[in-house]
Amino acid sequence: MTRLKVLVFGVVVLGGLLILLGVGWNAGRQARRECEAIARERQATGERQAAPWAARLRDLKGRGLRAPRRLIADGHLGIWGAVRTVFPTVREQRGGNHRLVNVLDTLPKKLPAEARELLTKIPYAETRAEAERQKRAFQAWATKKGVAAAGRRLDEDWERLVTFYAFPKEHWKHLRTTNVVESPFAAVRRRTAAAKRFKKVENATAVIWKTLLVAEQRFRRLDAPECLPEVGEGVVFVDGVREKRGNAKVAA
Repeated sequence: MTRLKVLVFGVVVLGGLLILLGVGWNAGRQARRECEAIARERQATGERQAAPWAARLRDLKGRGLRAPRRLIADGHLGIWGAVRTVFPTVREQRGGNHRLVNVLDTLPKKLPAEARELLTKIPYAETRAEAERQKRAFQAWATKKGVAAAGRRLDEDWERLVTFYAFPKEHWKHLRTTNVVESPFAAVRRRTAAAKRFKKVENATAVIWKTLLVAEQRFRRLDAPECLPEVGEGVVFVDGVREKRGNAKVAA
């Protein structure tokens, strides 16, 4: 969700624009043509934030969208609550960088450099077991430094942080980050910041949609698109490797 100021009945309110990006079978990321603008004040709770997301997801489902295999998002409560309601089978992945930044923000100023070196090993571990070992190593370090609470932050949303290990290894660099959303929205923020505020919700929607259309031309194509049909069919991957019947593994 991107937020912007909209003039409604002479009053400037903070609005939210919900925009979904998806990966199609052609391996290209495409901005959804349905962008829903909501002129409203910021909601305080995750439950209320979930309502507009749920409405959009139900609309897409009603028009034929099958349950996605995986959702990548940050810690925003609304999208997680909505997807559990509409598509309960979706695997959830949180962008690892946001969680690592959350951990670093809890540390004294003299520790982040050393902590960052330890933390960055976690999302780049070759297996989930190795990632968990690196997590425990950081937690032991944090306890030794007297900041055990920072280490415990990694336990929050841990399952969401390591979901990508259940998908093809060739896709990991796309899956463990929310850059696919943040990169095109950098252009959106520059455009909306220049406008400062919009007189109509429709004007904001049109400007942002056009900006995303231009940004779409520079989207990076997904690596190993030949793996997408298997992902869509629900083929099991363990540590990025396709699992055959009888638990024998071969390279994806």
